[in-house]
Amino acid sequence: MSADRSEITLWLTGDVMTGRGIDQILPHPGAPHLHEGYMRSATGYVALAERVTGPIPYPVDFPYVWGDALAWLDRQAPDLRLINLETAVTTSNDAQLKGINYRMHPANLPVLAEARVDGAVLANNHVLDWGREGLLETLTVLEAAGIPQVGAGRDRAEAAVPQRFAVPGGSVRLLAYGLPCSGVPLDWAASETQPGINVLPELSSEALRAIGDEVANGRQPREVAVVSLHWGSNWGYEIPEAHRAFAHRLIDEAGVDLVWGHSSHHVRGIEVHHGKLILYGCGDLINDYEGITGHEQFRDDLALLYFPTLRTVDGILVRLTLVPLQRRHFRLNRASGEDVAWLCRLLDREGGPLGTGVRRDARGHLCLEWH
Repeated sequence: MSADRSEITLWLTGDVMTGRGIDQILPHPGAPHLHEGYMRSATGYVALAERVTGPIPYPVDFPYVWGDALAWLDRQAPDLRLINLETAVTTSNDAQLKGINYRMHPANLPVLAEARVDGAVLANNHVLDWGREGLLETLTVLEAAGIPQVGAGRDRAEAAVPQRFAVPGGSVRLLAYGLPCSGVPLDWAASETQPGINVLPELSSEALRAIGDEVANGRQPREVAVVSLHWGSNWGYEIPEAHRAFAHRLIDEAGVDLVWGHSSHHVRGIEVHHGKLILYGCGDLINDYEGITGHEQFRDDLALLYFPTLRTVDGILVRLTLVPLQRRHFRLNRASGEDVAWLCRLLDREGGPLGTGVRRDARGHLCLEWH
């Protein structure tokens, strides 16, 4: 928690994928059957991980998957905790024919309470993996648990409405959009008569104006505007020029204070534009990818917790603290010194052209530097 009430600290994550193999190790696993060419049962992903890194002592308790992240969260004490929840929370069997389908059993939702999640983004390419029935159940389950969501709804109006979160000294307005370039099907968009997500079909001037209108509509003094964008490819470090230009325009023209991008399975470069933070790709935080080969060069086993501190009066970035972790045994563990050094080199390399770099402090945090 920020000591200065003119500042707020957020906790932001990349993709939190608690379905499939993760769901199977939790206390109330759902039906494991999958419709993938690669794997027919979610328990297969547990077996893959155990083959590579050793036994997982499941069923585990709800804090298990967060591991060492919980202690870091307590130390940082953010004013607001926001995640991109990239799974349906449902018992629906209406699997969509898209190759990969994520779901977590509703009885496992307490896993989010362990991290004291304040809000969840649902505008992504997995929340409708088990059909509109699965989305409706997800919305109902989150509501019953008291976890506000943004980016999905029972109709277009509900899917588009921002969430406002009260924080000491001000508020945060969160808007969320899913883009086709991240694999979001256009027909997942909520309509006047059917549930869906808040799809942003293209990075157009018209879309920019619409976002600006949502940011400005009833905006309160000392309200920080955060826009979540599920965009871009799963792999690779290149940031499309169209994405960078749109992020800049969100800040310069639409009044956005922080652009929170995710979809990539690994960390991407970070930018500060006119004093405002742009996270182009936060990487996965929780997933069941241990044992899946083919992208080892990206070190997708490494993850970051993002703690940006902003001035409430104007949304200017004061500092960004990054906490490095490694996923092992389906648990978040403190990263080794060697792994932290690897992340430092990566963020310096990818952030250099964007005007940013990192330094490591005595506590093992990474601190963003920019010019």
